[in-house]
Amino acid sequence: MVKKFTASRKQLKHDTRFNSLLVSKFINCLMYDGKKSVATGAFYRAMELVKKQLPNEDPLNVFLSAVDNVKPAIEVRSKRVGGATYQVPTPVNPRRQQALSIRWILEAVRGRKGRPVDKSLAEELVAAFRREGAAMNKRENVHRMADANKAFSHFAW
Repeated sequence: MVKKFTASRKQLKHDTRFNSLLVSKFINCLMYDGKKSVATGAFYRAMELVKKQLPNEDPLNVFLSAVDNVKPAIEVRSKRVGGATYQVPTPVNPRRQQALSIRWILEAVRGRKGRPVDKSLAEELVAAFRREGAAMNKRENVHRMADANKAFSHFAW
């Protein structure tokens, strides 16, 4: 009898305040040097700031909408054909969409120097909720690049 190898993957737990897997994943990506309590505190403080900035909106809905707004539908990938390399537009699978969205939001937050992380995270989430900000600019640039390279879409694999 042959035993099949299955990769054991530790299950991600829902966060304590919002009971959301996405929030838990976001906190894990926000974390530096294994300091999860610091990342968790910064995220929850940012949610309080979002609540103050947008009193009529639920902070969790603002967060979820911000992540959804930043998700790219299409991206370019390098494809080598003959001696030339082409930027080929390809659709993005949902798991990668979420990963890119989280990465771009955190990149925008860390790019705002001289401010506490919770304040810049709150500002970036509100901006992404309104379809503005650095993370949305990154998404628009990716879409624009894919649109510019539409002629090479027949190379998609």
